[in-house]
Amino acid sequence: MRVLELLEEIEEIVDTAAGFPLTGKIMIDSEELLEIVREIRAELPDEIQQAQWIKNERERIIAEARTQYEAVIDDAQKQADALVENNDITVKSKLRADELMNVTQNTAKQLKIGTYEYLDGILYNFQGKMEHLSSIYFGDMFASIEKAFNDINDALAANREELKDMAYRAQMDADVTPEMSGARDNNAPDEAE
Repeated sequence: MRVLELLEEIEEIVDTAAGFPLTGKIMIDSEELLEIVREIRAELPDEIQQAQWIKNERERIIAEARTQYEAVIDDAQKQADALVENNDITVKSKLRADELMNVTQNTAKQLKIGTYEYLDGILYNFQGKMEHLSSIYFGDMFASIEKAFNDINDALAANREELKDMAYRAQMDADVTPEMSGARDNNAPDEAE
């Protein structure tokens, strides 16, 4: 990563700079340091583009999971409609539709959770890199750069929280659905009579 190399150059400049006795201050070539800062600024948009790519990828994966979920639901509904020819087949079709619905919902839930975990892992790694860069390389001199990293980190944390909330809601939806289908199974024979 080019930004890390540039930050290491700054560290080397500071470490090797001549100091003023008893002041803790050093003498550095401002042009050399400013050139490195310009190069860092030029590299930062790549990091921001990577964060945007992660966001777009998350949205694409969620949309794809939703499409698969809807396709499975449509297929289950078509199969259930085809089986409704007489009372005996109707009871069996309702049971089968409930089974398909549970399998579909479990599959969709697993796809969602897997997507959330995958995205959370990417965001977690990226967040760790941002925290690492922030803690090692930025001081008072680079306050504006640190603010940009903190803003990105906050956005990543907010995205992770949103993913966790979506996963929690998906979990809650799955926990409610089996109870409802169990209630339908108890009523199914009555409808056949």
